[in-house]
Amino acid sequence: MNKQTIFGIIFVAGALLKLAHMWGLVNLDSLLQQPWTAYIVPAVLLYVGVSLIIGGFIHNRDQWLQRPLPIGDDGKRIRCSVHYGGDEYIYRGEAFHGARLDVCCGGIRLDLREATITEDEEIDIHTFCGGVELLVPPTVNVVVKSRSILGGIGNHTDRHVKSDAPCIHIIASNIIGGIDIRNSD
Repeated sequence: MNKQTIFGIIFVAGALLKLAHMWGLVNLDSLLQQPWTAYIVPAVLLYVGVSLIIGGFIHNRDQWLQRPLPIGDDGKRIRCSVHYGGDEYIYRGEAFHGARLDVCCGGIRLDLREATITEDEEIDIHTFCGGVELLVPPTVNVVVKSRSILGGIGNHTDRHVKSDAPCIHIIASNIIGGIDIRNSD
C-alpha cells in the first residue's frame, strides 16, 4: 500500500468518525463545537479521502492486470468486462476494429497508441462506480457522445488532427463513473 492510499484511508476514517458523531454513536463534542463542521467537514474528508485512494490505484502500474485482447464473436471487435478490479489491454500493432467496455466497481485501461486504425471505429463504454482510461494515437480524431449521472468524460486529446484522419466514436453511459481520454501517459 502506498502513502497516498494510507492518507486516503485516514481521511475516510475521519469522515466516518464525524458521521458516527452526528448519528449519536460516539461523542466528539469537545472536538467539534462549531456548527459549520456538521456537514462541511465530513464532505471534505470523504472527497479528499476517496480521491487519494482512487488516485493511488490509477497511477500505480502494479494495480493493472495485463490481459490478452479479448476478441469478440465477430473476430474483430473486442469485448471487455471488469467487476471489482482493474484490467489493462495494450495494442502492439494489431488492427483495431472497435470495442465494448463494461465496468462495474473497477477500471479498464485500453492503450490504442500503437494500434492500426485505418477507418472510423466505435467504442461503446458503460461504467457504474468505475472508470476507463483510454489512450489513443495522436493521428486519429475523437468524437464523444455520452450520458452521465454523477460522472463524466475528460477528452484531453489533441484537436489539431487532419479532417480526413480516421475517427474513433466513443458512445458512453456513466453512472458514478468516468472516462479519461488522452494521447499520452
